[in-house]
Amino acid sequence: MKISVITAVFNSHRTVATAIESTLSQTGVNTDLVVIDGGSDDGTLDVLNGYKGRIGTLLSEPDHGIYDALNKGIRSASGDVVGFLHSDDMFADSSVLSRVAAAFADPTVDAVYGDLLYVDKNDPDRVIRYWRAGEFSRERLGWGWMPPHPTFYVRRSVYERLGGFDTSYRIAADYDCMLRFLGAAGLRVAYIPEVLVKMRLGGASNRTLRNIVRKSSEDLRALRRNGVGGIGALIWKNLSKLPQFLRR
Repeated sequence: MKISVITAVFNSHRTVATAIESTLSQTGVNTDLVVIDGGSDDGTLDVLNGYKGRIGTLLSEPDHGIYDALNKGIRSASGDVVGFLHSDDMFADSSVLSRVAAAFADPTVDAVYGDLLYVDKNDPDRVIRYWRAGEFSRERLGWGWMPPHPTFYVRRSVYERLGGFDTSYRIAADYDCMLRFLGAAGLRVAYIPEVLVKMRLGGASNRTLRNIVRKSSEDLRALRRNGVGGIGALIWKNLSKLPQFLRR
């Protein structure tokens, strides 16, 4: 089995090497690293060019945002399974992808996910939030539950059949995509009850009040579009995050 890891990057020269090294250090699995750069001008390309020969696909050109970049990555992926590691993030350890591959050894499994740590932007060893995802059920989607997208791996054939990210969403296309896959499509899902990814705080969706309002609006649109829930699910989705600050 080959796993494609897609890293979308734009002007992240300070952190992208950590993300790349995190993927390249994975053991016990055949890894296809796909890096999509949005035309960085801060030295990011100099960092990436230092990994030539180790990156399976490196594409640098202007894009229409992160979801456009991720769609390009999916089209470039050669793995049986596709996942994402953002340029600010890192795997929890060097055996994460081998555990993901083991879960996909069951041919009936379509998607795999695990737990996520939100860590301090400047100190990845300092945990801010612990997202313990828990087991999937269709009913939990209606209560605002979702798996952490940075830990979400799906067979490439699913993207070919159901499509990638809807770029009309600027912030919540990942949520829309997961609702589409786990809701009406009814994929069979496996949960790995371990931390798979460390995600640095400071993402676009929570950077400003305007973005928070926009994300809530897009989340509600995604819930209704996929027939999963409405305003109640959105409220519970946000309230469910509170315990994450208590679990360390």
